[in-house]
Formats: sequence, C-alpha cells, structure tokens
Amino acid sequence: MRSLLLILPLLLACGAPEEPQAPEPTAETQPTGPERWEEAMQAFESADAETPPAKGQIVFTGSSSARRWPLEESFPDLDVLNRGFGGSEISDTIHFADRFLFPLEPRMIVFYAGDNDLSKGKSPETVAEDYRTFAAMVHEALPETRIAYIAIKPSIRRWNLVEQVREANRLIEEQTEADPLADFVDIAGAMIGEDGEPRPELFVEDGLHLTAEGYEVWTSILRPYLEVE
Repeated sequence: MRSLLLILPLLLACGAPEEPQAPEPTAETQPTGPERWEEAMQAFESADAETPPAKGQIVFTGSSSARRWPLEESFPDLDVLNRGFGGSEISDTIHFADRFLFPLEPRMIVFYAGDNDLSKGKSPETVAEDYRTFAAMVHEALPETRIAYIAIKPSIRRWNLVEQVREANRLIEEQTEADPLADFVDIAGAMIGEDGEPRPELFVEDGLHLTAEGYEVWTSILRPYLEVE
C-alpha cells in the first residue's frame, strides 16, 4: 500500500491517458469530388427553406464569376437569383442540380462554368460533353426553361489555356445552335484588347476574376438574352 501511495503522485503528475483524436484534415484528406460542396448545398437549402424564392426567376449559377456577379446592381429591373458556388466545375452542378437548382423552377438559367474544368486538366471535349449532360438534365426536369451559357472567358492568369478555351467554346456553341432552348453568350471577344490579349482593366489583381468594368461588359452582352420571352 505504501508503494502505491508513493507512485500515485507520479501518475497524477503525468495526467490521465488522452482520448484518441481524429487527425486534422490535410490536403490529402480533403474531399476532391462534388461532395466538397455539401456545406454550400446545405446553406442554399437552409436559405430557401427559411425564405422560399419565387418560382420563375432568372437563376445564375456556376463558378466564381457567377457567384461574384452583383446581380442587383446589374439587373435591378429583373427578378434574378444567384446560386453560384465559386471554384465549381460543370460536373459539380450536374451532381447537385436536383437539390439546389431544379426546385427553384427558374424560367432561365444563366450558366458560367468550364473555366475551372480546363484549369484542372479536363479537355475541351470533356467540358463540352459535361455541358451536353447538364443541358439534357435541364430539359428533362424543366422542359420550358431556357439556358444562357456564358462563354468561358479568356483571362490573364489562364492565358496559357486560351486555345483550349476557344475550342471548348466552339464545341458548346455548336450544341446551343441546335438547341431551341439554349443560347451561347459570347463575351470572349469583348474581353480581348487591340493587342490580342485580355484587357487588364476587366480583371482584378488575380488576373482571373472580374472588376466592376468587367461585369459591365458581361451585363451589356447578356441583357438582350434575358429579355427574350
């Protein structure tokens, strides 16, 4: 007993054994598929449950160029809703469309995606095929809803991908020409200066996302498509 009493203070000083802890997330353990957007989807669903959006709106979706668009400033006279989630690819929208997009029953979907897809190594053909899948899903779920696909933009940061951008845009434009419910909104030409390169005033410091002037260019080109009944 005396020996136990002598050892006990040492045990207390060392402390009780710690409970096993889950490892901190690392780049290797972070989700890389569509599941990485689960939190964003839950946020959309919570917002829509709390304040249900009106049906028949113009819904903007896609990657960060859609998410950052100041829609209320650009289209104050139109019933618009932003459901972009930055960093996304076309395949991500396909994966979650029945959760965050189709229940809104928009009269038009303005879609900007494909930029990140090419940056991550997808071919123009894969990007165009993903768009084909997305458009088919929209037409099946919402047979009266129009799609306005905004061309993949040529940017300063991703100028090395410009030929892939042009080819993906060409392939998607061919699809929209055969689709009576889709339009290809070609913003690419207006973003190129007289020197044949992207106009720097249209981009923020990262050379990828748009300035207010950049969105003004996009807005002026897109607006006629939104006014089609």
